[in-house]
Amino acid sequence: MSVEEASLEGWPDNVRVFYTTREGGHSEGPFRGFNLGLHVGDREEAVLENRAALSDHLPKDTKIAWMDQVHGIRVVAASDSIATAMPADACWTRDSGIACAVMVADCLPVLLTDRRGEVVAAVHAGWRGLAAGVLDSAVSALNVPSEDICAWLGPAIGKEVFEVGPEVRAAFIAGDGGAGLSAYFRSSPHRPGHYLADLSGLARLCLQRLGVFNVSSLNACTVSETDRFYSYRRDGTTGRMACLILRDN
Repeated sequence: MSVEEASLEGWPDNVRVFYTTREGGHSEGPFRGFNLGLHVGDREEAVLENRAALSDHLPKDTKIAWMDQVHGIRVVAASDSIATAMPADACWTRDSGIACAVMVADCLPVLLTDRRGEVVAAVHAGWRGLAAGVLDSAVSALNVPSEDICAWLGPAIGKEVFEVGPEVRAAFIAGDGGAGLSAYFRSSPHRPGHYLADLSGLARLCLQRLGVFNVSSLNACTVSETDRFYSYRRDGTTGRMACLILRDN
């Protein structure tokens, strides 16, 4: 099935989380399946058909706030990113009937809400944005006590295959004194001077440092699960999945 709904223990009943896979859909060639990205070179008609099918799986009349993701830390109101996708890597809303969406094909999608289900947010947490503080910006934008926030980590590149150069490790541990974050990088067995990075682990630690401890994860690797997920690292030219969060009342 192309669209799946996550069942998250301890989350407010009025908040719903959806994520897509590449299964089914109208896209062909390297985008085969349920591609939702208009910016990757796929036929626009196929992408729009896929987006229409996604909308059919959401509560009636839900509007989707897509973003023009730029690997930064900018946060926008979801209502400002419906008619035209705003350049941003996180969006939030307190309105029902608006789905905050993030597109991924290896980068980590992080969905946030508060325990009362009054506000929701979607975050694009690639390594650049994560190192720069996109989660800090998103948590701040929710304007609720951090201990009241629930977070969900969606499908992303796994720690066994996310090989990075020393500059990526340096970007995270700069000013950290090597404590904490450096533990999420281990020497690559494939390339001297490179590392295998735990992107989801880094995000979880960043959230904990912000006071967010209610963190759950899909625990799915986009690179390894070839038939289920798109992966830019694995395929280069490929499609995009989406993760969405909304208030249903």
